[in-house]
Amino acid sequence: MRRVIYSLLIILIAGISALSGAIAGGAVIYYFVQNQPQLVIPTPTESLATETIASDEPQLQQIIITDIDSAITDAVDKVGPAVVTVVGTLNNSRSGQTVSGSGVIISGDGYILTNNHVIDDTVEVYVILANGKELPTQIIGGDLFSDIAVLKIDNPPPQIATFGNSDMLRPGESVIAIGSPLGDFKNTVTVGVISGTERSLAINENYAMDGLLQTDAAINQGNSGGPLVNLAGEVIGINTLILRGGNFGTAIAEGLGFAIAANKAQAIAEQIIEKGYFSYPFLGVRYQWLTERIIQQYELPVNGGIYLSHIQPNSPASKAGLQEGDIITQIGDQIINQEHPFINVLYTYSPGDTTTLNIVRQNDSFEVSITFGEHPNP
Repeated sequence: MRRVIYSLLIILIAGISALSGAIAGGAVIYYFVQNQPQLVIPTPTESLATETIASDEPQLQQIIITDIDSAITDAVDKVGPAVVTVVGTLNNSRSGQTVSGSGVIISGDGYILTNNHVIDDTVEVYVILANGKELPTQIIGGDLFSDIAVLKIDNPPPQIATFGNSDMLRPGESVIAIGSPLGDFKNTVTVGVISGTERSLAINENYAMDGLLQTDAAINQGNSGGPLVNLAGEVIGINTLILRGGNFGTAIAEGLGFAIAANKAQAIAEQIIEKGYFSYPFLGVRYQWLTERIIQQYELPVNGGIYLSHIQPNSPASKAGLQEGDIITQIGDQIINQEHPFINVLYTYSPGDTTTLNIVRQNDSFEVSITFGEHPNP
């Protein structure tokens, strides 16, 4: 399915406030309200002919509903104490402007998983536990592309969240979102279902967030970095963004919340804890994404790809013989196009991997072998 670039309509859901009070910052908005119909249990009829059926079925429904309610409250009791409010002071903010989001404690060492956009460009971060206690934190590292970051507290954590297997999720499964909307309403709980898996949203022409979980559990400003939990009380996602659809915001697509799948978030967090950053493959080029307009304007002999405007000396690209003016149209078996942006294709590889690049140089097409380096630590 063609990816659609939702210009200015993809909203990261960290909350921003100033000392004088909470304000909305940048493109951050909130607008979701979950309206769930009240369940009505039918009253058994007294007719003798239908006495058994009429009396048993409502009892079964009542048991099912009670079991679901108990599962939700048990799950919240299990993971709730591990959910924190994350507050950071923005860099170069004279008025003490702060950004707030959520996070979840994932280890006995005090490591906390949150979104990178919650702590990006902050100079000081602290967390507020579910019991209201404030604790200073250390920023271990973050990753822009996956929107994952890791913090650490020195105090013994009140609770540790456990991860579930996000690869096993199916649409329709009940889920719970826990976080701090507006930064003030700690451990707010909303309930919904998995609306879809493996969703992909284009952030810009060069990159799309892949493998997202879609949910209709209400996600609001300040929920960024909070956990999406299954009925077993396991973290199966990290809430990250909401989507506003329509032409220039005239139409609102309600119930479109997205979370980073837990398996991906956990793998990235583990590497950030180990290295302080997430390791990506390195090519060593500057490039221009080739849009249809550029291809037509310059009558280029390609259908898509990237135009290399600079080759870094002694980089993997330089060692592979790439030159300025070359066009990369394919990496390995994957053609680069709007559905498969260059960065997404590149980041399916790891540092040290060897593959082939399809190159167009003037009117010649050929393949080169390349071994990726490790992207310098930002």
